[in-house]
Amino acid sequence: MEYNLADLFESIADTVPRREALVYLDHPGTGAERRLSYAELDQAANRLAHHLADHGIAPGDHVGVHLYNGVEYVQTLLACLKIRAVPVNVNYRYIEDELAYLYRDADLAALVFDGEFTARVAAVLPRATGLRHLVRVGPAPEGAPEPVAAGRRPVAFAEAEAAGSAARDFAPRSADDLFLLYTGGTTGMPKGVMWRAEDLFFSGLGGGAPTGEPVSRPEELAERVAAGGEGLVFFPTPPLMHGTSTLTLFIGLNYGQKVVLHRKFVPEEVLRTVERERVTAVSLVGDAMLRPLVDALAGPLRGTDCSSLLAVSSSGAVLSQTVREQFSALVPHAVLINNFGSSESGFNGTATADSGPQRGFRITVNDGTAVVDPATRRPVPPGGTGRIALRGHVPLGYYNDPAKSAETFFEADGARWVLLGDMATVDENGVVTVLGRGSQCINTGGEKVYPEEVEEVLKSHPDIYDALVAGVPDEKWGSRVAAVVQVRAGAGGASLTAEAVREHARTRLAGYKVPRTVVLTERIQRSPSGKADYRWARDVLGPPRR
Repeated sequence: MEYNLADLFESIADTVPRREALVYLDHPGTGAERRLSYAELDQAANRLAHHLADHGIAPGDHVGVHLYNGVEYVQTLLACLKIRAVPVNVNYRYIEDELAYLYRDADLAALVFDGEFTARVAAVLPRATGLRHLVRVGPAPEGAPEPVAAGRRPVAFAEAEAAGSAARDFAPRSADDLFLLYTGGTTGMPKGVMWRAEDLFFSGLGGGAPTGEPVSRPEELAERVAAGGEGLVFFPTPPLMHGTSTLTLFIGLNYGQKVVLHRKFVPEEVLRTVERERVTAVSLVGDAMLRPLVDALAGPLRGTDCSSLLAVSSSGAVLSQTVREQFSALVPHAVLINNFGSSESGFNGTATADSGPQRGFRITVNDGTAVVDPATRRPVPPGGTGRIALRGHVPLGYYNDPAKSAETFFEADGARWVLLGDMATVDENGVVTVLGRGSQCINTGGEKVYPEEVEEVLKSHPDIYDALVAGVPDEKWGSRVAAVVQVRAGAGGASLTAEAVREHARTRLAGYKVPRTVVLTERIQRSPSGKADYRWARDVLGPPRR
């Protein structure tokens, strides 16, 4: 056996076949509930894998996963890995042009999609001629045009599963099998990050032990599960098409523990599920997901039993000090973890206890992470500024983009590296302070302003629910700092003014970092996973205004 994700999952399924693996709730009280043991999940994935193979999907072919969270999403991931096909996550928020780009860029041969997206898929298929097989989950909306790929209509997921064999009779696999993770980031078109199975296992999944020693051989993973017990319950709350949730899913399965899923993020239902399923670990993305949980716990869900909860972790967006403090006051026994990582690097490190508005976002990094000079690609000395990079188990590059791959991935001193877009400094103890995305840095009169720092300060105002900061053109300074501010509902928020926002910022920021332009809004747009949408923010800010 090698470090192959399908091999490793099967070894766990053989070790604890009757243990509960996956619970899907949409939502508690609706009756839409499915529970699968490890053996049942394994057999369900086998059936879909055989269906795909029987319809010409071969090793190396790319299969789009255009689904909401659910059993079918997990089943499709595992089915692809079992036949050495490459799963490709598809952002269900994408409109037609974005979908057409991704379908073509990823060279999709097959697509598994939710019936709700039928009309959108049908509209895009004429521009994605490489697609030759479709599988639809659930019914199509009435009157929706029927998608056709290579002259064939979609196969119903239930029929595909029923027709496939449950036997596990697949060809040998490899540690080199690919996992393609498309990331839109905060700007630009999506890019497909090419992970080898072994590299993803060690960088993104912690080598089977994110908080301890990684396994030294593949068989050891199942041995650890056999020697341990059960009782941990993992709850990835963002969409599985976001890396945070997918990695949390596989970590839970690699532990031989239970994973809980909801179709969509609804704060009140998340808390009810924490209580009902005795959830121990919740993963989410930033304040956009934690703040609604805080509001629900402090309001209509006050008194919800969260005593089982051991940890809440965020990746992809930073939890602000203000929201962390509010949550800790309500659930004091749960540990809040600000993780730092990306689709290109997996896990890099965790925020220190003193991380916050005064000292910045400080992280204790793993052994493979360093701050490097982007010009020389060598580590900077203590006190130096550069970009965060990771060496060792890193992706092969971006799919279909050799130019961008050459900018981001490199070799030095016999090791493979990935150069991230985040600027940072490092101190004499090796603690890294993240300044922000270099691509989002605002140059105002020669001074550099990182939006994340300003956003953290703005969100500490009691009447500000959320904030995004971006640069807008300025005739005198080149760029000026501008902010879109989501006002908190209620009496205080109703009286909030742009000047009050600036006055608050002046108490904690240097003058050149204070937003000169402030736009108050009832809602800030973020991605389904909670990531910042800076393109939207710039559109809202438009021309500089006072």
